[in-house]
Amino acid sequence: MTSEGKDEHTGQDPLFILESGEVYRNPTEVKMSQIVLPCHANHCGELSIGQLLKWMDSTACLSAERHAGCSCITASVDDIHFEHTIGVGKVVNIIAKVNRAFTSSMEVGILVNCEDFYTDKQWKVCHAFATFVARRTEAGKVQLKQVIPRAQMEQMEFSLAAERRRMRLIHAEIITDLLSSSTAQLGECQEYHNAVPAERTRVESVELVLPPHANHQVSTFGGQIMAWMENVATIAASRLCNAHPTLRTIDMFHFRGPSHIGDRLVLKAIVNNTFKHSMEVGVCAEAYQGGEPLRHINSAFMTFEVLDIDRKPRMLPRIRPEPVDGKRRYQEAIARKKIRLDRKYIISCKQTEVPLSVPWDPSNQMYLSYNNVSALKLMDARNSWVLTSEKNKVRLYTLEENRMLCFKVEMHISVSAEQTFLLLSDLRRRQEWDQHYEECKVITQADEDDTLYCVTTPSVSKGSKGQDFILLASRRKPCDARDPYVIALRSVTLPTHPPTEEYSRGEVLCAGFTIREESSTVTKITYYNQATPGVLPYISTDIVGLSSSFYSAFSACSHFLEANKDSLAALPPSTLFHNTC
Repeated sequence: MTSEGKDEHTGQDPLFILESGEVYRNPTEVKMSQIVLPCHANHCGELSIGQLLKWMDSTACLSAERHAGCSCITASVDDIHFEHTIGVGKVVNIIAKVNRAFTSSMEVGILVNCEDFYTDKQWKVCHAFATFVARRTEAGKVQLKQVIPRAQMEQMEFSLAAERRRMRLIHAEIITDLLSSSTAQLGECQEYHNAVPAERTRVESVELVLPPHANHQVSTFGGQIMAWMENVATIAASRLCNAHPTLRTIDMFHFRGPSHIGDRLVLKAIVNNTFKHSMEVGVCAEAYQGGEPLRHINSAFMTFEVLDIDRKPRMLPRIRPEPVDGKRRYQEAIARKKIRLDRKYIISCKQTEVPLSVPWDPSNQMYLSYNNVSALKLMDARNSWVLTSEKNKVRLYTLEENRMLCFKVEMHISVSAEQTFLLLSDLRRRQEWDQHYEECKVITQADEDDTLYCVTTPSVSKGSKGQDFILLASRRKPCDARDPYVIALRSVTLPTHPPTEEYSRGEVLCAGFTIREESSTVTKITYYNQATPGVLPYISTDIVGLSSSFYSAFSACSHFLEANKDSLAALPPSTLFHNTC
């Protein structure tokens, strides 16, 4: 079975050829193609984002239902960044497929491309991840069947879906904590001359949910609700700048409850804050029938720009917030912008574009941890490793990709996977088996799964300095039996720990362990490292076959694990982690 690299322009997966010679197609994949007509477009002759959201939700729902075999509802849609607009006459191609199924929910990946059939060109517009939940049947709660990934990209998305799910489950809690810690440092709202009163941008609109707005389950179509929300947010943004804005980013949509035919849907929007070239609009949807109280259905934050004739973002007027709640929204928008930039900087970049050391602070901890684990899982999913050497069943592999040299070491031991994970998780004990670890100290325990360490290593040649590393260690237990235990390492920078004269500051881009239980008595350990200038001196002779020091190190690791396989009591409490999946 063979496949080629992912298309950089469209983001589409490569063809995957089965051994029979047939082209493989994911059984959950659903495609939709729509030509953009004037009735789908806004005043600029560009496809309305609301219409695009409806098409995306429809395609994703059909994919989810194809896998589940029953009706499904939209639970949430992750952040969406729109890279391009789509003009009338262009073709929109949407591909959706289930990346992974959990108990009764599943993640669906959605890719949107634009096609110009006059020039025969295609380009990526956006991608998103939506969560769908299988509706209860008369037999009770649905237990979804497992997704079986076959192509390399499917294996990558399957693995990363567990990490994205973890982020969704803690998203609201983390955002609340970040906002409370950040807004305390923001101070009072600044007064600007000629600032636009926020009240002027307020929009409230009501929609009666009719049968055409419902899906095949007689609930209000999730894509329709998102489209109505986008409409009122666009009106609010237009009132600020007296111009037609362009939607760039939508923060996560999270559906709090269902809506049905006959509901009155109340949609509210207001500009929370403006920055130099962008503005944040808060929007919510609430529903009621008759005299009942309002039910919260959905809320989101949307970022708009206003483009000039050269398609460059225009300078925007400042906003004057309303008293009390307006000031709170104003300050929270500043905090959310920082969070948004951190997220885009850390998560959205290709691995080769992320600097070796990213500054760490509590506000970006969640995203750094996600990036740390995701980078290791992506390396683990690669299938083009080349065996360089082998000694006593300890194997060294290399992989050269995007001008980066990666290596991995594999071995098998007779220690349980969980015990191996607990022993290797505590980096302070690594010096017991790794001669390259001279000293390792805990700087801070960020949370139950993430710890910051300072590691010092000896010099590799006479007269040279030793190196020190500031490392973020992120650990994960498996979501289910198909996942490995993961211990991911990467360099970060801390103002409290600047480089010193005594050591040269080394950096780790991506390293760590995956630990898989292959049977009740055999565990497979794989160590990965994306070699950087700071790491290469320690392994260069192994890579070219002039040394087998890697065997000595991992043989010592094996002995260490065997000697401590029953020593749970010796482990510090911080190494005992709960499973968040």
